[in-house]
Amino acid sequence: MDANVTWKKGMSFEGTADSGFKVDLGTDPQFGGDDDGFRPLELMLVSLGGCTGMDVISILQKKRQEVTSFEVRVHAERAADHPKVFTSITVEYILSGINLDPGAVDRAVELSSTKYCPAQAMLAQAVPITHKVTIQ
Repeated sequence: MDANVTWKKGMSFEGTADSGFKVDLGTDPQFGGDDDGFRPLELMLVSLGGCTGMDVISILQKKRQEVTSFEVRVHAERAADHPKVFTSITVEYILSGINLDPGAVDRAVELSSTKYCPAQAMLAQAVPITHKVTIQ
């Protein structure tokens, strides 16, 4: 797996990867940017949410759970001093569906966090990650 980040101008970059998709990266004007793209650390959280979300929905589909809506919210706290690393991450899974089994949902989250999601496995080595499940 490979990725490439190309400088466009100022503090603006374009990221690409083997899949061929592109993503703009940028920063706030107070840091010399044009506010024209994702911040790199934001993408880490989006990556975590996407990775675990795909796991959970796949597992729930295999368990024949009828999910009608699904959202993963990822919140990170950061250190006050540079390099301002994440100090804690909370992943919240918000689902609704028809006759969802809370046990099946909890197990899907557990399997994602302990077995399947490489983004979570890597980040968990550096920062504590907690999980919250909300079934509406």
